Amino acid sequence: MAAKQILVAAGVLEGATCTAYPALQPDIEMAGGSWHAVATTFDNAHTHGTLVTAPAWPAHPEWMRQFLAVLGSRVEP
Repeated sequence: MAAKQILVAAGVLEGATCTAYPALQPDIEMAGGSWHAVATTFDNAHTHGTLVTAPAWPAHPEWMRQFLAVLGSRVEP
């Protein structure tokens, strides 16, 4: 089960914008959420408030950047 399917089942996507694997777009929209387009390389992430979502594993670096920003963290070399 994909993480977004858990959010759909929990009823917490109403009014939220998120991204996921394209096959989940209908589920997100039926749950009252808005779909954020997926990059052809599946490496994009999307933040809506404190909800950070991504479509697949190639987005892990971008997802982590956005998640750390939501937490207020700074990563420096």
